[in-house]
Amino acid sequence: MRDLVSIDEFFNVEHRRRYVALLKGQVGLTRRRAECFVKLWAYLLLKQQLELGNIKDEPLTELYLPEGFVACTHREANELFYREQDRGSERAAGMMIDKLVALGLIEKEFDGNNICIRICSGLPGINESTQTDESVELFTDSFNPRTDAIPVATILARNYDWMNKKTAAAPQRIARILRIWAKQYSKGMRVLRRCDNQDPVGVCVLYPVAYESDENFFLPPSKSLYLTINSSQTDPFKMAKAGDKDCTSVFIRSFEIDSRYQQHHNYYQLLRDGQQTFMKMQGDFPNICDLYTLAIHPSVQALALAMGFQKTIQDPQVSLCWMYIALDKYLSLDIEQAAANLKLG
Repeated sequence: MRDLVSIDEFFNVEHRRRYVALLKGQVGLTRRRAECFVKLWAYLLLKQQLELGNIKDEPLTELYLPEGFVACTHREANELFYREQDRGSERAAGMMIDKLVALGLIEKEFDGNNICIRICSGLPGINESTQTDESVELFTDSFNPRTDAIPVATILARNYDWMNKKTAAAPQRIARILRIWAKQYSKGMRVLRRCDNQDPVGVCVLYPVAYESDENFFLPPSKSLYLTINSSQTDPFKMAKAGDKDCTSVFIRSFEIDSRYQQHHNYYQLLRDGQQTFMKMQGDFPNICDLYTLAIHPSVQALALAMGFQKTIQDPQVSLCWMYIALDKYLSLDIEQAAANLKLG
């Protein structure tokens, strides 16, 4: 872990003061508490990005939310809050954290080894830093495992956060898996990319399934979880190889757009690209006819229902279900018409 002085390099004092000015004066939030909160936010974000190897040379000018919970001891918080002051202690830092929890700025939990903290979304007074950007132009493109794995994994990790709060380590696992899939069959991996900086902001993973793995679509969905940190280390689905005439199923393993870009026209673009990708995949797998997806998040289920998918197998233990549509029916869809009434956000 870098020395804490690198907070100034990552998100400097001038920008922190701007956030403090936006926050202070709200009920119960003194300047001192606002300063501690902004420092904590920047520190958790820096710590997570260092773990992911995703630190860029240029400093941040705007903060964004870390993914899930990030470990932070009282000792770390004490150095962060009181390093430049004579007063302070680990106990005082713990009390400050509890106060920030009470104010609804952060959530705290103990994972058995460490205290873990999550910055709450929808923070009052600083919506300027999390507004959607409808002016950015996007385009669809092939997934590049060298440059896209980490940012795409970070986007996908959010999908599991509602189900399992301890997702701070998930992006590393997901990035590794994405690169393995890309080596096996890259044609089914597509991204939605910004035109200005080429960063991926959406992803669609179409996974051709080997015949012997089809039985998983008729078992409880929780048995097929693979990208979460608590799931099996062995993928329950074997990927079919190009030319496999016994392959009849495609598993839509991921379809996600970053929350800042969740506008209808962006969904249309990635969904249309998916249709075109399916048609190209038919050249490699001439007998594919069944599409399945796993509704991990309620928003995924809403999108799938809008596209005509039907629920098939409901998990008896958790809120997960398999969803199905025939490929021919999906390819005949008018995407804009089907998704016109989809509620976003």
